[in-house]
This record gives sequence, C-alpha cells and structure tokens, in this order.
Amino acid sequence: MKPAIRLKHTLAALDGRDYTHYQTLLGGYAFERFRLIVQQVPKDPFAPPHAGVYRIQVRRDDVPVVGLEGDTALGRTAFADFLARRFMDACRRIAKGRRGTGRSGLITIEPPGQAILARNSVVVLDAAVEVRCFIGLPAHGRRIDANAAQAMLLEELPAIVDEALSREKTDSRALTRHLDAAADAEALRALLEPLGLVAFVADGASLPRESGPSDRPQLAAPLVPFRAPPSLSITVDLPHAGRITGLGIPKGVTLITGGGFHGKSTLLRALELGIYNHIPGDGRERCVSHHQTVKVRAYAGRAVVNTDIGMFIDRLPFGTDTRAFSTENASGSTSQAAAIVEAIEAGARVLLMDEDTCATNFMVRDNKMQQLVRRDDEPITAFIDRVRQLYREQGISTVLVLGGVGDYFDVADHVIQMVDYQAVDVTLRAHQIAAACPVRRKDEGRVMPFRPCPRIPLADSIDPVNAFGKRSIRAQDRQRLIFGRQVIDLADLEQLTETAQTHAIGSAIEYGKPYMDRHTPLRAVAERVVADMAEKGLDGISDRICGHLAGFRALELAFALNRLRGIQMIQEGCGS
Repeated sequence: MKPAIRLKHTLAALDGRDYTHYQTLLGGYAFERFRLIVQQVPKDPFAPPHAGVYRIQVRRDDVPVVGLEGDTALGRTAFADFLARRFMDACRRIAKGRRGTGRSGLITIEPPGQAILARNSVVVLDAAVEVRCFIGLPAHGRRIDANAAQAMLLEELPAIVDEALSREKTDSRALTRHLDAAADAEALRALLEPLGLVAFVADGASLPRESGPSDRPQLAAPLVPFRAPPSLSITVDLPHAGRITGLGIPKGVTLITGGGFHGKSTLLRALELGIYNHIPGDGRERCVSHHQTVKVRAYAGRAVVNTDIGMFIDRLPFGTDTRAFSTENASGSTSQAAAIVEAIEAGARVLLMDEDTCATNFMVRDNKMQQLVRRDDEPITAFIDRVRQLYREQGISTVLVLGGVGDYFDVADHVIQMVDYQAVDVTLRAHQIAAACPVRRKDEGRVMPFRPCPRIPLADSIDPVNAFGKRSIRAQDRQRLIFGRQVIDLADLEQLTETAQTHAIGSAIEYGKPYMDRHTPLRAVAERVVADMAEKGLDGISDRICGHLAGFRALELAFALNRLRGIQMIQEGCGS
C-alpha cells in the first residue's frame, strides 16, 4: 500500500501525456482515514461509469466512522443502502463536476432509486466498509490534466469520504429511520400470509408519483393521504412503527375499479413495487406485497420458447401446438398467456394486471361476440373463465384494475372502487348488480387441470460472446440488456426499478449456466443463482469486482431468460 502523497508525484509526471498513462495509477494508496484501491481505470475519457472501479475502504472499528448496531443481513443491506445515498449526495455537493473531455471531473456512484436494495456499490464487510465509485480522471482531448486530477483525488475525494462516512457528520436519527423502515416493511410482509392477505397499504401512505417516468413521490398539491375502507381495514403491530392500520387485500380475486384518473393504476403501481422495502419519505414505506407478486401484461413482438399456453389458447390455425408454443413474434394475447404461464412456472403467488396494458380479447369475450364468433372458431379461453380456477387449484390470487368490464363482478371476491384517490369497498354493490343483471355470456372455460409443463434451459444455447468474438454483457438501461449478440428486451418487466438490477441479471444469466445441466428446471436454476447471491453477495455472481449491481428476485432472472432470443428449452415430462 503506497502513501497517498505518491499520487501527487505520479500525477505530476503524467501531466499532458496520453490518457492511457492513467493506467500507472493502478494499485492501493493509504490516506489518513481510508485506503483507496484503484482497481480499474478506463482507457478513454468517454468510457461509461461502470468501466472504472475505485474502491474506498474504511475500518469499521475506527471510532469516527459511522457504525451499525446489530449485524443482521437485513440491517447490513439497509446500512449499505443508506451509505450509498450519503455518498451520492456528498459527491453532488463536493465534486466540482465535469471539467474536460467526456466524463472528466465526475465523482459518482451507481445512483440508488426509491427501494432499499442489496447493492455492491457499498459493501459492508466484517472488518471494513467498502465504497465502489467512479472517478472520471480529467483530460482535455486525450491529454491528462494532472492539476485537476490532483484536486479530485487529494482534496475532493477525502472530503466526500469524510462527509459520507464519518460518524460526526451522519444524522444518527436518519440512519435509524432508514434501518427501521426496512425492518418494519419486512415484518409487515411476513404478516401477510398468516393474515390471509396478498398486500397491505397503510393509512396515510402517499401513493402518487412525481411523473410518469419518475418513481419519486409527488410533492405538489393536491396530496391525498391514503385511507382504507373500514370493511377492509386491518390493524397490525410493527417492531418500530408500533400499531398501524391500513388496507388489507385478501387472497382470492380482487378488482380495483373506478373512473379514469381516480387512482386505480396508482394503487396497482404501489402493489407492484410493494415487493421492495422503501426509503423513509417515499410515501410507501408501509405498503407491501407478497414477495412472489408478479405484474403481468401483454407485450406483442416478444419471443416465446416451448411454453404450455394450452389452458388459455388452443386449436390455433394450421395445427400449431400450444402445449409447447414457440414464436419469435408473439401477439398481444399469446404474449399475455405466455407471461402468466411463465410467472406461475417461476413461482408467482399473486398476479397483478391493468386493463390498460392487457390484450382485450384475452381478458373477456362478451355475449355479443360469443354470438357472432362461435366457440369452435375462437382459440382463446378468456382470462375471466380461468381466474377462479387459478385460485381454486393453484392458490394463485389475482388483483385486476378494470374500468370498463363489469362481467368480472361475477368472479370477484372483492371490489374496490377508487374515488378521488380514496379506496371504497363496493363489493356488496357489485355483487348486487351482478345478481340483478345476470351475465348472458357463456363460461367458455373447458374442463382442464392447470399443470403447465416445467421447462429445462439448455446452457449451450446461451452465449455471451458478441459478433466481434468478445464477451459482452451490459445494461443499456433498465429495459435493455445486451447479452452477446442479443439485446434482451425487458420493457414488460415493470417491477425492475434500477439499471443496476439489469446489470446484475446479465451477470446472473452467465453465472447460472453450470446449473443448466439438462435436468434442472428453469425455476430451480433461477432459485439456485439467487441463493448463491444471498450467500456470497452480488460479487459472487460477477466475473470481476465492480460497483454497479443491485439485487433482484429469482422471478426476474427466470423472466429475463424467457426473453433471451435463441435460448433453447425442453419441456420436462411432456413428450417434447
């Protein structure tokens, strides 16, 4: 470990030289309060942040360093998440920003969103806390700017570390709130199953978001705190928040209805992301969903591989086999049918759907259409005729946002109407309407047990090498994952919230190949990878030390594999 002063002398000798000479900085440097390990330096000032890795290590037994009381896995995750946010804030306040070509002058960290996630941008080890950041070493053109680099590494970086990691400058109450928010949300989620619920939304929650693309809370008026209808109100006791009350959504089939712009989709979005613990101030800290909750939608154009969609679609023209359905260009209805089957195969216990993103012909066939198009000429069995069977046979609950299909009143256990962003229990009225207006449509659900065939992914069909013969795995953004020659489209995986999760899924696909032994089903492969990730940390699934990975569920890994064009899967015990 070299003394930090060596950085000053080395940089002075590099002034004006080609950018590639920054590679001579690789190694470790001892500062007064921390160690800096220059792990990886980009060879180009325009390189993306994940191309550079700078590791900052502080000893956990150093008295001035902020500490964590009570070492648990959940506590470490929340503590690391808190420090990542503090480091990001300190970078924004202290680093002077771009100064030169490309990303010259930037000091930053993988930006965290609204969820408290496992991350490898900050790693809490037994003896140390390690922060992995990006430092855009400055240049003009390709010529090194040594003076600016000295200021960044010897002045700004120590100030950022002190601001972010020192006990003296850390608001201990804010840290406690962060840890408590994660612990309470986890405790609340654990109560769902014993209470017979699939989700809980606390009274006083603030559900609206800042804008369509943003997951940050809406701060401008009008702000309407959520309130549960008395008939669905549940009171629970949490470790830190104490006694709270809110809406408990029971198992079964629940409709969320109401007029346009009254908050139906906003409530559903809170349920989608209730699989995560949220930061204090988000507004959804005590809004949780069953961990195996999956948002399902239609997404025309996606690929489907050997998937048994026969429960929903059969007798396609030209004898297409829907018990082992494959296509490079799924329609809206076949994509939604495949998404449901894939979710159930991967272990989903709750399905969420919004009519705005569903295929209409997949959701329902009304009486008039049934009269015009004979059942024998219609290959689709509408979801309305299967939703109760899913719950009865598989115990899989469904929550549907519907504003224009009253036929679902006949199959719903509970109906919640959103009025001015407030929930009203209208179950009794909906059932009265259903009884007074008998459905003239026929139930078209043929007697068919729902047991889709598990599929086994084949490792030989998964290749991370691109057209230039190089390994290429990286996220373009949250929705697009480059994997070898393919771009995996994840736009319909609406429960992914950060690009860091997409990065991690790319690494996990490659990591999981040894588990693809021609015997292990897709779900088991995904669960083994996530179990290894829980044991080894996110570094365990990556081929190199980095700081741009965040946690995900086995479900999302399975869904990403389903969307990898060219992957081959065989069905287990289905004769294909």
